[in-house]
Amino acid sequence: MTNTMTKQERTAALSLAGIFAFRMLGLFMILPIFALYAHDLIGATSTLVGMALGIYGLTQAALQIPFGMLSDRIGRKPVILIGLVLFILGSILAALSHGIYGMLFARALQGAGAIGSTIIALAADSTREEHRTKAMALIGIVIGLSFTLAMILGPALSAWIGLSGIFWLTAALGVCGIIILYAAVPTPAHSHFHRDTQPIPSKFKSILKNRQLLRLDIGIFVLHAVLTASFLVIPVILAELAGLPEAKQWYLYLPVLLLSYVFMLPFVIMAEKKRKMKPIFLGSIAIIALSQFSLSLFHSNIFAIGVSLLFFFTAFTILEATLPSLISKIAPIASKGTAIGVYSTAQFLGIFVGGTLGGFYFSHHGVGGVFFLCMLLSGVWLLIAGTMQNPRHLSTQLLTVGPMSDNEAKALSQRLLDVPGVEEATVVPQEFTAYLKVNKDILEENALAPFMNEVDG
Repeated sequence: MTNTMTKQERTAALSLAGIFAFRMLGLFMILPIFALYAHDLIGATSTLVGMALGIYGLTQAALQIPFGMLSDRIGRKPVILIGLVLFILGSILAALSHGIYGMLFARALQGAGAIGSTIIALAADSTREEHRTKAMALIGIVIGLSFTLAMILGPALSAWIGLSGIFWLTAALGVCGIIILYAAVPTPAHSHFHRDTQPIPSKFKSILKNRQLLRLDIGIFVLHAVLTASFLVIPVILAELAGLPEAKQWYLYLPVLLLSYVFMLPFVIMAEKKRKMKPIFLGSIAIIALSQFSLSLFHSNIFAIGVSLLFFFTAFTILEATLPSLISKIAPIASKGTAIGVYSTAQFLGIFVGGTLGGFYFSHHGVGGVFFLCMLLSGVWLLIAGTMQNPRHLSTQLLTVGPMSDNEAKALSQRLLDVPGVEEATVVPQEFTAYLKVNKDILEENALAPFMNEVDG
């Protein structure tokens, strides 16, 4: 086992992260500006504007797992190409739309390019088991950076090129993704199923019955519902009530987002290293609720909005970092990819429901009603999350093993469980892989080396 990635693995990880970056940048740039422009579309109502903002989440939720399964049959790159083409077509239609119903269709088409799970699967194909976590971490970092950059670029560019121009730029970013896919992403020698990153249909029922995982699925649903609903009104109150014009709103977002990352880091480290996951997790949900309460009361004061957003984004980034970690800790090792698939589906459904409900509340109850809705959703989440068990601090580890029979695989699983620090072990002979959950505080560094590439018996 080597401690460094090969050149091909680094190239694959960086280029796939680049595709993710271009795609997510295009989607995120719309968030802080859409509400300022969409009301001018023919036939627009607040409810339809909210639905148009969030509807891409509905098609993402519906298609991401089927696209991932299709990629097992026809290959990763063809599916990613199909997804990027749909994303580009949706962006072009959005740029050309003058009515709200055309925008609804265009945004749904953007979301139909649901290739996130396929990109993850290709990253798994392109990296060895011991380096897969690094590739996934890089993709996660890129998504976070894309969000921050988009929140700044969206308002700055929209004053220059308008909403239509943002959608044209998004289409161009999709074209860049296709160029990267075929010019930079290496084609792996083998493409096969990875149960740590891909869902298994037969496991859905057991995952949906797991109450600990269901709490996390509800959490990511609420978190992204609150984010989407909030940004139906935040750009509006900044422009119309707080006196901060659209072109200058990034002046507020930039320091708020940068400071939120600074404040977030020690809490995430404390949650993982000091075993304070549950109190920090619950505290972050409470801060989300309190920030929404503050915005409902003080949404005409620029200073109060800035402070509220600082608290909101600090808690948001903590939760965005800890929720996937909790999924990995709680999900059965042989069903981790299925748990991630359900979790991602819940996230995208939250975007759709948040946009639609937020638009409805804005139409019937005004700005304060939207923030009250977000506070209520966060409060319900806090009550549900309060019953969560303290997670075991375990890490996922994969070992490549040699070919063996099912009986030999069962025997090897038992031998692995006898190693101090190994809490779960599943050997899948068809994948030549042992999936482990380990306690790194107990596991000795080289304790698993003898099992690498082993043929039992």
